[in-house]
Amino acid sequence: MRQIEGIIFDMDGVIVDSEPRHQQAFNAVFEAMGYADTHGMVFEDYLGRSDKILWEDFIAKHQPQQTLQELLAWRQERFIEIIQQEQPLFKGIPKLIRSLATQYPLAVASGSLHPVIDAVLALQDLRPYFSAVVSSCDVPHGKPNPDIFLKAAAEIETSPEKTCVIEDSEAGVEAGVRAGMHVVAITNSLPREQLAAAHKIVDSYDEFRCYLQELQLPASV
Repeated sequence: MRQIEGIIFDMDGVIVDSEPRHQQAFNAVFEAMGYADTHGMVFEDYLGRSDKILWEDFIAKHQPQQTLQELLAWRQERFIEIIQQEQPLFKGIPKLIRSLATQYPLAVASGSLHPVIDAVLALQDLRPYFSAVVSSCDVPHGKPNPDIFLKAAAEIETSPEKTCVIEDSEAGVEAGVRAGMHVVAITNSLPREQLAAAHKIVDSYDEFRCYLQELQLPASV
């Protein structure tokens, strides 16, 4: 019997090398607002979490004149511009996605909003390979809560215990574990010691592919 019947990809830090671009976009907005050196936000604390959480903390700290929705839209617009200009997909990820889509239903479960997800998946026309795309705005609670992964699994019609999640952040790993899924962490964004809660840690997409093949072997082998 197949051990894994569906795969859920995180997007930021897994499909696209976006974490430094997220920071770049935030900094551009902070600078335009006059907070270039005084915003006080530690980006590493928000790795794997939604933009909304960071902006809510920023608003609580500085009480800017802009609304939450205005700030979300402003940073999102700048980020999409950067992604479209640089197209920073991780090397090997398009080939991996195209290959896995012939074997499994695939989903994306991302803390980013749909316009950002759409912009990333438009790069090299990756969107058709995913049967479901779930954003943090589609569920009551973002990572590290399991909601987003449970919704993605439901949409590709796989049970949590037969679903594999690939993540790069502590919050994402925790969310996958809490969802009862098999969690693989890739060291694109964090060192191994910060990803220790994952069931497996890999350093490359080739290693991830090989591990998936191992999971499909009969238990007696």
